[in-house]
Amino acid sequence: MRPTRKPGSFLRIPLPDGSFGYGRVLELLFDAFYNYRTTEPDADLDRIASKPILFRIAVRQPHPKSWEPIGWREIEEHLTQPVIQFSMEVGPLRRCTIFDNLGNEREASPKECIGLEPDTVWESHGVERRLLDAFMGRPNRVLERIKRELEQ
Repeated sequence: MRPTRKPGSFLRIPLPDGSFGYGRVLELLFDAFYNYRTTEPDADLDRIASKPILFRIAVRQPHPKSWEPIGWREIEEHLTQPVIQFSMEVGPLRRCTIFDNLGNEREASPKECIGLEPDTVWESHGVERRLLDAFMGRPNRVLERIKRELEQ
């Protein structure tokens, strides 16, 4: 049976340097990405699922064909927790709102939003770059720009 891209699907993601990252399709638009990188393709779901999650973000659908589905499992409890994000008004007031995918929200200062995921839908190439940046221990250009806006 060919793997699909339904919630619970594992994805093998080719990265710009020729290595591979791994993700998991969650509910709605969100995917989780593991702190796991290989130089050769891996399809061991136990090994992949045992790794910590780097981030959970909204990703533009459909996924590119290069993001290969490699298997499926029920989504574990820790991956069903709300995804917390923030949005920030443009302009001099710079008010932030912290919210989750369950509909909870509250106003917050920009400083409270530092370290949270921005209300952004990521393109696949942006996810690939962000994964590689994390694995290489370097800042991600998109996240650094957002952080500078929050700190102003």
